[in-house]
Amino acid sequence: SHPNLDKIRGFDAPVVEDDHELELVTANPEVDADLQAVDDSVKMWLRKIGRIPLLTAEQEIALALGANAGSVNCKQMLIEANLRLVVSIAKKFLGRGLSMQDLIQEGNMGLIRAVEKFDANRGFRFSTYATWWIRQAISRAISDQGRTIRVPVHTLEAVNRLMRAANQLQQRFGREPTTLELADELCITEDKVHDFFRAISEPLSLETPIGESEDSTLAEFIVDGHGETPVDAALRSVLRKRIDEVLSALTERERDVILMRFGLTDGQPHTLEEVARSFQVTRERIRQIEQKSLKKLKHPSRSRHLQELLD
Repeated sequence: SHPNLDKIRGFDAPVVEDDHELELVTANPEVDADLQAVDDSVKMWLRKIGRIPLLTAEQEIALALGANAGSVNCKQMLIEANLRLVVSIAKKFLGRGLSMQDLIQEGNMGLIRAVEKFDANRGFRFSTYATWWIRQAISRAISDQGRTIRVPVHTLEAVNRLMRAANQLQQRFGREPTTLELADELCITEDKVHDFFRAISEPLSLETPIGESEDSTLAEFIVDGHGETPVDAALRSVLRKRIDEVLSALTERERDVILMRFGLTDGQPHTLEEVARSFQVTRERIRQIEQKSLKKLKHPSRSRHLQELLD
């Protein structure tokens, strides 16, 4: 493989969306001050990519055509010219479980994928196409790495019951239920409730006693970086896993279209036109893919899982 591509995959090595963005990333003293909290390698990276010239529309097309024809150099130049776009997108995901360096590295992988799949003959701007792949790569990394979920198959139904009970008790009490209340509702022990939380959450010390009487546990009060209680985090984890299970029946393209249309990757639903631009196809083609995908998802074996999530 090309040595420079290997450096990008491993983090070493920019498109910024416009000249103003370039100034923000590389020349703004306020930004430099903010970077004090960022790893030195990230600072060096930002300054390095800031020196890479922006492409004109004609240059972008020429490089894309060359990359389509198999030119490694054209592919490399197109990637490097768009690395600032990765930074621009990555910084919007800070605070969601991954460091800036990890966000950039994952975004770079999405950029490489975009260059590999981009068809310069379709008439779309590369930055529009690449944005989707970069955001998708980062979002998936946050989902997979920011909160690694290992839920044994045999515990999923029990966890679903726990989540439904938690929602019912929250509506009844107007607050998050305690682990004791959850245990009483389900006729199980508090230890079993903790076991379920441990199975689907980040490794938190949920049994840690707190308070003078030590009759409460950390699980009843702790909130993570997203403002989630363990109940919220557990519910989100189960939803993510179930969604992945249901969508596994689709092809890769069908899955990506559904994820983008309904905002299942980044929380932002996209219009048919936006998805069409990202995939370099017509609006009608995306509508057809969406309809075909939804028809597959209506199969009883899959719709049952979706109904469980709604319940």
